[in-house]
Amino acid sequence: MKLTVHRASLMAVTATIMSIFASADDSDAAARANPSIPALEQPGTTPNGVPRISEIPGFEPSGTIALKGTDLDQPEADADPEPAPVTARSLAMLVSAQPRAAELPRELNCLAGAVYFEAKSESLIGQLAVGRVVVARSRSGRFPNSYCGVVFQPSQFSFVRGQSMPGIDRRSQQWRNAVAIAQIAHAGTWRSPVEGALYFHATHVSPGWRLRRIARVENHIFYR
Repeated sequence: MKLTVHRASLMAVTATIMSIFASADDSDAAARANPSIPALEQPGTTPNGVPRISEIPGFEPSGTIALKGTDLDQPEADADPEPAPVTARSLAMLVSAQPRAAELPRELNCLAGAVYFEAKSESLIGQLAVGRVVVARSRSGRFPNSYCGVVFQPSQFSFVRGQSMPGIDRRSQQWRNAVAIAQIAHAGTWRSPVEGALYFHATHVSPGWRLRRIARVENHIFYR
């Protein structure tokens, strides 16, 4: 009788222990299979699942980049340099600063020729006013889109003979001024007093144009 009780007790204890281990195994298996439990050490996320933002060197919490004392305030070596600002105190100084090309491109030669024949006896500002009209016409969409096209357009400039100009004394100061003014007019580095004008005529004629007059500059009257 005692042996039977002991065997029954031993079997009961063994069954209890096995039940405990089985419960532990089942619980662990459920945890591994449950995707809702966050992995706290998962790369790229915080414990609540929000994506983790890596720290950026040199980036301040306020959202501004510290420029002082870093390489960020230095210009890039490969960057194109900014064009030098126009610092001439007068148009005459700017004319003197223009480079002298051994041979002018055809378009610039046409522009300089218009300045020379129309206004070589006028001041530099008068010459610039004429040059800027040629430039404005070439960009207006209402005239040929090149300087030579504008200058040689039929019945526009009285000095033109067919598709050619009269001879020019290219050693003269007047021609050198005309070339410099053409360079300035092309680049737009000095403002004309009649900026935007598309037409002009000499003061000794009165064509009766129905155009908006802008102003007179020395020997020419300009219109838009």
